[in-house]
Amino acid sequence: MAHTLQSLGESIAAKLGDKLSGWSIGVDMVTLEATPETLIDVLALLRDDGALRFVSFTDVCGADYPAREKRFDVVYHLLSPTLNERVRIRVQTDEVTPVPSATALYHGADWFEREAYDLFGILFTGHHDLRRILTDYGFDGHPLRKDFPTTGFVEVRYDEVEKRVIYEPVKLVQEFRNFDFLSPWEGPDAVLPGDEKAKTN
Repeated sequence: MAHTLQSLGESIAAKLGDKLSGWSIGVDMVTLEATPETLIDVLALLRDDGALRFVSFTDVCGADYPAREKRFDVVYHLLSPTLNERVRIRVQTDEVTPVPSATALYHGADWFEREAYDLFGILFTGHHDLRRILTDYGFDGHPLRKDFPTTGFVEVRYDEVEKRVIYEPVKLVQEFRNFDFLSPWEGPDAVLPGDEKAKTN
């Protein structure tokens, strides 16, 4: 299998030339590194080349690396039924630089790109309906970013008096807790009953 993936990667790299910024073999598929400027050319060749035929669009997802200048990886997964192989295309971008939409080549990219926009805030140019798909229309932020608070910004509840859904700022209520560090269960040097003999030597 490794030899097949190696030859597949070499073949794709030869056809795409400088449109790729690199490629590697992952656990079970070839990973191609592209840029926003070359992404559509890469996807078009993978789909239309008779020897490749990556015609099945499986997924678009995001990954967030906040410490990087280009914090997002936009990752595309394609399947070639002809070769019975998968390929991954990875593009790096930031919060303001859009990635071209793949919907003109693969209609199945539509909702996946909306999901990446909704959850990560990744922008796609040329998408006909780029709006939230999983969160509410008034939702603040993008919940899969690493800097998004785990509690969110607002909480939603149904008010019986007003007979409607109410949005309120999150209130974190925590009772004061007094930790007893001399407790035999928490103290580092405490001797538990029955362990007295263990300390004699």
